[in-house]
Amino acid sequence: MSLSPTTASQQPGPYSAPQLRLDTWNDLQSRCAWLKEFSRENRDLTEPRSLVEQSLNRLVTFESFWAFPGPNRMARLAELLAHGEYADLASETRELARLLVGDAYRRRHTDIATNDDEDHRDERKTPHSKPHTKAGKPYFEVLVVDGVDGYDGEELRDGLRSCRRDSDEFVYSVLSVPSLEDALIAVQFNWTIQTVFLRYNYAFRTEHKDPALQRYLDILTPDSMPTCFGLDRSVELAKLIKKLRPEIDLFLVTDAPLDRVAGNLGRNFRRVFYRLEQHMEQHLSILKGIRSRFEAPFFDALRKYSAKPTGVFHALPIARGKSMSSGHWAKDLLEFYGPNIFMAETSATSGGLDSLLQPRGPIKKAQDNTARAFGARQSFFVTNGTSTANKIVSEAMIQPGDIVLVDRDCHKSHHYALVLAGAMTVYLDSYALPQYSMYGAVPLEEIERQLLDLKANGKLDQVKMLILTNCTFDGLTYDPERVMERVLAIKPDMIFLWDEAWFAYARFSPTLRRRTAMDAAARLRRRFRSEEYQTRFAESQESTASASDADALVDPHRVRIRVYATQSTHKTLTSLRQGSMIHVFDEDFEQKAADSFHEAFMTHTSTSPNYQIVASLDVGRRQVELEGFEMVEQTIGLAMTLRQRISEHPDIARFFTVLRPEDMIPAEHRPSGLSFYYDQEHGWGQLDRAYRMDEFTLDPTRVTLYIGATGMDGDTFRHLLMDKYDIQINKTSRNTALFMPNIGTTRGDIAYLVETLVEISLDIADRLSVESDSGLARHSARVDSLIEGPPLPNFSRFHAAFKPDDAPTPEGDLRRAYFLAYDEDNIDLIGLDHSTLNRIENGHEYVSAAFVTPYPPGFPILVPGQVVSHEILSYLLALDVKEIHGYDPVKGLRVFTPQALEQSPSNTRMNATATRMNP
Repeated sequence: MSLSPTTASQQPGPYSAPQLRLDTWNDLQSRCAWLKEFSRENRDLTEPRSLVEQSLNRLVTFESFWAFPGPNRMARLAELLAHGEYADLASETRELARLLVGDAYRRRHTDIATNDDEDHRDERKTPHSKPHTKAGKPYFEVLVVDGVDGYDGEELRDGLRSCRRDSDEFVYSVLSVPSLEDALIAVQFNWTIQTVFLRYNYAFRTEHKDPALQRYLDILTPDSMPTCFGLDRSVELAKLIKKLRPEIDLFLVTDAPLDRVAGNLGRNFRRVFYRLEQHMEQHLSILKGIRSRFEAPFFDALRKYSAKPTGVFHALPIARGKSMSSGHWAKDLLEFYGPNIFMAETSATSGGLDSLLQPRGPIKKAQDNTARAFGARQSFFVTNGTSTANKIVSEAMIQPGDIVLVDRDCHKSHHYALVLAGAMTVYLDSYALPQYSMYGAVPLEEIERQLLDLKANGKLDQVKMLILTNCTFDGLTYDPERVMERVLAIKPDMIFLWDEAWFAYARFSPTLRRRTAMDAAARLRRRFRSEEYQTRFAESQESTASASDADALVDPHRVRIRVYATQSTHKTLTSLRQGSMIHVFDEDFEQKAADSFHEAFMTHTSTSPNYQIVASLDVGRRQVELEGFEMVEQTIGLAMTLRQRISEHPDIARFFTVLRPEDMIPAEHRPSGLSFYYDQEHGWGQLDRAYRMDEFTLDPTRVTLYIGATGMDGDTFRHLLMDKYDIQINKTSRNTALFMPNIGTTRGDIAYLVETLVEISLDIADRLSVESDSGLARHSARVDSLIEGPPLPNFSRFHAAFKPDDAPTPEGDLRRAYFLAYDEDNIDLIGLDHSTLNRIENGHEYVSAAFVTPYPPGFPILVPGQVVSHEILSYLLALDVKEIHGYDPVKGLRVFTPQALEQSPSNTRMNATATRMNP
């Protein structure tokens, strides 16, 4: 349900409509049991019967979008209620609720899920038959979109049912809906749908008015809804379904003339069938489409290899577990992990396997499948984390002396990558959130200002790459399409690196997807290559009024879409630790980047990559192509539930507050006006509208809890959760803690967290209730000290010794400063104290010789070659954190000696080249 911030919701239910469906089944089960008991006791049945009818009526609407339990079973329940057979009604409702709530109908072995509802017309004689799927075979549903009186839809269902065989590797059921809007609701509401058949005689409007389903129509803008008829409507509906769920297989069933169909349907349909064609071809096509997503080429190859009897006369004594099974002191390792992981341990690249460094077999195929799944032109597996993925992309794209713009609060791997590449670095400042001791994201205005400044000084041709973190650790997401369009209007050949380490799952949510690099790149390419856009650009060029740089259109004849994204698959999807991916949407990759990318990949990739990580990446891709949509939507729903429970529970709300978009994103970056995701008075916020309109949005799966009222700082709270309650979190600031539900999080996990917060809140309240006045004063003082952190400093500047020239542009040579610090004769040590601060106030200049990174915020406050400003030192002095990397509290802060700074940088570009060739 998605309500406007100004629309009241009397009783806001779950954010997730599928969860509301299951909750309604649980309600129906309880109400039927209540009705049965009242009937046995001959009590007034008016109220329980009315409640049962209420739940049942709502479920009739919901179940019209699911093949199971299907219309016959729903009619059966209604008939039992009408006939007063309350015991049977309670029994059958209880069984259906059990199968649905636990997803058992998708797993167990019987005939009902493999045969549609219509196959069980004799069910009323056997009310206790138990539906579930054939053991070990994945289950999915096929949607048929046909008219209300569509005889062909019925014929298609019967025909497909007759084609099923025991040898089929998958099982499915068929459901049908009568309108375009119903189809759009179905593919979002029913996440088991994997295949859709479209005809062209269906209606446009849905007859269902349940508000819980309205969000599925609101996600699309009104101008995107097709108004055409016949075959054209199916073509447009196919586009919308692919926009919502790109992974779904689409088929068209038609009797239109061949000349209207052939070559006129675009690329969204896997195949077109004529009405009278054999159903076996349709059945086999359904299975083929699922099989193409289900196959995991490298995982399958590794399993086959591990099953071979193999003699190892090379590396890896641990292979096949032999070094443990033949010894006496390492058997517990084999017992702990089990044999399979060691059976698959090998250094071989033949025998059905492949080389990650130069893949031509199953790894190559697995990477191609991954590119398809993530909307990339190429994808690459990385087995030592996104830190390495970032270094590969930077080294491949950047030459010494190239200017690179990067958000200052990026991951440390980017800073080191720029050192290795010899880039001239321009740091971009994010807006600050000092009240939470965190930074936000880089406003587009800041990016444009720096680019135009470089352009004004004749350096635009030296600018090579823009690096941004999307989404940030705290969940702030950019609008990549808007950012790239505005930047390309200034520099048409800019290369973009989007660090999506924490955002790999976004591809599989229709709302979040538009904020991903690959989706934005594809949309930009389509738009710039369209005749409509090229006409618009030509007309703008003919105008006598010259557009400003900020308002100029991208030149479609000069622009090149060159976009890279790095993702920590292991952080948010299924993969072993350090499993990461690089996704590429670069129109010039083969011509300009393939060779350098291959060399960078070889430079940073081990010659002994872990095959288990590669296999897990392969299977992780398979999973998201088949159930990524389901799992991400469930994750969002759980995060929203957590927000709701914390906000509504009076004990928790006394000490904890969930930060809202309005808390983390300034109003000027939120034109949608969205201020909350959940509010007790107004219900659910309009998330989809914000994702279309706002410069920055808050990832709904990130739940940042303000904990200042507890009197505990973030580090203390984190240790309390782990040491006492076995709850693991990672990111805290002085007064916040970040909770990140993921695709592995369950409702039980959320319930346990809520109960833990209740217990902590009650413990604090109990302690305060017996505190003395002085104790209460100390608590109040501690809370006050956590309310506002020290001012967060911006990047100061690079010292002139590390600037390439005297131009008033901000770029600096990180590499030269970094390696200059290797010579201890160039280093001084200064105290982090007020005497140093006084010397800076009196005009003394210190220049950092190291990366200095306090936790939090977790990124370098100082980098090599950066001037230590009064604001930065004041901030470091005010910090009460225990961990500052790059600073030794005994020795002091590493800075350059005046003599080191006096060394002539001469030609920095030449020096960078020389040090790169001879480090």
